[in-house]
Amino acid sequence: MRAAVYPGEIMEKQDNSGSVQHIGMVQKVDTNSVVVKILPESACAGCHAESYCSLSRADKKTVFINGDYNVSEGDLVTVVMKESLGYNALLLGYVVPFIILLSGLILFVSLSVPELIAGLLSIATLVPYYLTIYFFRKRISKKFTFTLKT
Repeated sequence: MRAAVYPGEIMEKQDNSGSVQHIGMVQKVDTNSVVVKILPESACAGCHAESYCSLSRADKKTVFINGDYNVSEGDLVTVVMKESLGYNALLLGYVVPFIILLSGLILFVSLSVPELIAGLLSIATLVPYYLTIYFFRKRISKKFTFTLKT
C-alpha cells in the first residue's frame, strides 16, 4: 500500500533495481513529450527558522521526458532515472574537470611558472573541456534519459 503524496511533497528513493525516483508534478503535456516539475524539499522543512535559513532554499527542477504517456497537467508522477546515469553525470561534471584542473596546476608549477599564473592557466585548461561538452550537448543529452511511472 502506497502512502499519499501531496503536491510539493518530494520523495527521493533508491530502489533495488538500480534507479533513482523523484515525485513530480506534470507541467505540460505534448504529443511526444512531458514536462515535469520536481520540487526538492529540504530535511529541515518543519523547522521554525526555515524562512531565515539559506540551507532550506531549494531550486525547482524541470525535467523534459520524451515519450507518449497517458498523463495530464497537474498529475503527480514518479520520474525514474538509472543510477548509473547519475554516476556518469558526476563524472562529466566534477571528476573530469577536477582532474584536468589539478593536472594543469601540477604541470605549470613543475615548469616553474609563478603560482598565480599557474593557477590562472590551470583554470584556462578547462575552457576546451567545457567547449567540448557544449558542442556535444545534444549527443550527451540523448544518453541521460528519464522515464515516468504513473
